[in-house]
Amino acid sequence: MASLWALRGGSEVPAVLPWRETGLLATPTIKGYSHSVDLKHKRIGVLMGGLSPEREVSLRSGRNVYEALVRLGYRAQSFVLDHPDQIIPALSQIDIAFLCLHGGIGEDGTLQALLEILEIPYIGSGVLACALAMNKLYAKRIFLSQQLPTAPWVEYAGEPWPDWQERITESLGFPCVVKPVREGSSIGVHIVHTAEELIPACQATQSNFGEFFVERFIPGKEITAGILRIDGEDRALPLIELRPRREFYDYIAKYTPGECEFIIPAELDAETTARVQQLALQAHKALECFGFSRVDLRVTPQNEPYLLEVNTLPGMTNTSDLPKAAAAMGISFDELVERMLLTAIEKQSVISPS
Repeated sequence: MASLWALRGGSEVPAVLPWRETGLLATPTIKGYSHSVDLKHKRIGVLMGGLSPEREVSLRSGRNVYEALVRLGYRAQSFVLDHPDQIIPALSQIDIAFLCLHGGIGEDGTLQALLEILEIPYIGSGVLACALAMNKLYAKRIFLSQQLPTAPWVEYAGEPWPDWQERITESLGFPCVVKPVREGSSIGVHIVHTAEELIPACQATQSNFGEFFVERFIPGKEITAGILRIDGEDRALPLIELRPRREFYDYIAKYTPGECEFIIPAELDAETTARVQQLALQAHKALECFGFSRVDLRVTPQNEPYLLEVNTLPGMTNTSDLPKAAAAMGISFDELVERMLLTAIEKQSVISPS
């Protein structure tokens, strides 16, 4: 088994928690750690719902994850959150948090920070990574700082609308894409084809979601790359090419059966496939994500990839991309859920060895 080694206190510690081939998570036997964990006896809380626009997707993800954990024999409990006041009572009943709260405080680092304070292990990326990934502008700036290609963009600075229209026309041209800074699932996204369409699209996004920016439209293929921790390393899964039956891969195309064709593996040549997988993994690491994520990209007709965004809590619905990518690698939904669960303990062990 390949290992990822972390340097802590002058000694090397393997950041891998092996499980038995039976599917039961083993008691960790890692040099440098005195504690032992049998996750079969831990209370696993699946948190779902919330108040973000992605609530319905969260509920579908949460139900699927909860059912998988029950099938696997875990002490799973499901918590449908309808108000922030319910969070602390829910957390008081669990040992590990399996987060299925897409968008809002469940994915932007807020809940992750609370879990850190309460010392409750949780799956996936930490506070900083979640905050950076949720803010598309912060993420894009980091991509540029790492010389990772991302679609050019312009951030709205509050200027009069005619001046804004002129700036976009000169700097990006049309078509272009209006996006809210902090939403997921393509919520609030508009493809703008003409200068006349720009201001109404921007006003609608601003009215509903606040801060927004405009990005150059990248022609070509819509590609998504799942990242999953396997044998102690975060690795890129087989690429998925998305062919929506709508103008683009919007909320309806993402979560309505039959509204999008999923091509697995994506129809890219071997060299481009390898380059896109590497770029996705670089983006995941640039934001300091951990364990799993989903990276969205566009690939031009000239096979040039451009990063769009990174999602730290990908959907786990019947139409979601990460489970499909895992399945293409021979990883069942239940095994995917178990691997995601393991990241809660592995991340804790890497950061806080005894």
